[in-house]
Amino acid sequence: MTTISTLPALEALYGEAGEASIVKETDRIVPVYRAFIEASPFAALATRGPEGLDCSPRGDGPGFIRVQDEKTLLLPDRRGNNRIDSLRNIVRDPQVALLFLIPGIGETLRVNGRAVISVEPSLLASFAVDGKAPKSVLVITVDSVFFQCSRAIVRADLWNPDKHLSRKAVPSAGEMIAALSQDRLGGEAYDRALPERVKTTLY
Repeated sequence: MTTISTLPALEALYGEAGEASIVKETDRIVPVYRAFIEASPFAALATRGPEGLDCSPRGDGPGFIRVQDEKTLLLPDRRGNNRIDSLRNIVRDPQVALLFLIPGIGETLRVNGRAVISVEPSLLASFAVDGKAPKSVLVITVDSVFFQCSRAIVRADLWNPDKHLSRKAVPSAGEMIAALSQDRLGGEAYDRALPERVKTTLY
């Protein structure tokens, strides 16, 4: 297998980045990037810790990640599975990355920065939904921001409803849990109960 193992070899293979690819990166949230963040209902959060890397989905209504100012984002940690993989990592290594997506839009937005976990009561209360506040809020100091062109989304045809798979096309949550637990957990009963459980535990 032929591999690339040095930066000069890698740079020679790909050549120089175009000017637009350079000027689009900023060290703060400029107005056009703020507009993108405030329209986004979904982001992937990447963290790292001693055990390795983690990438976790985050989603809510558009603008659920709040722009406090040009250098600060606020991300509420809504209810989940309590694995807290991302939070465990942040306690030990504050570096984080976010990838924002907007359904129907080809461009994505990337943010790199450093996070702390806040449990300030007034901050938690400001993110309450239906009277339920998150257990914590990530306060992210922004180091770099830039948008990613649409090529990956276009190649994937991600937003084309004709390409969306039916539920039966891939293993369900119950099927995956059953397979990994030797049928001790999961199964059809799990799948039947899941929609209502998700509905009643969103916040």
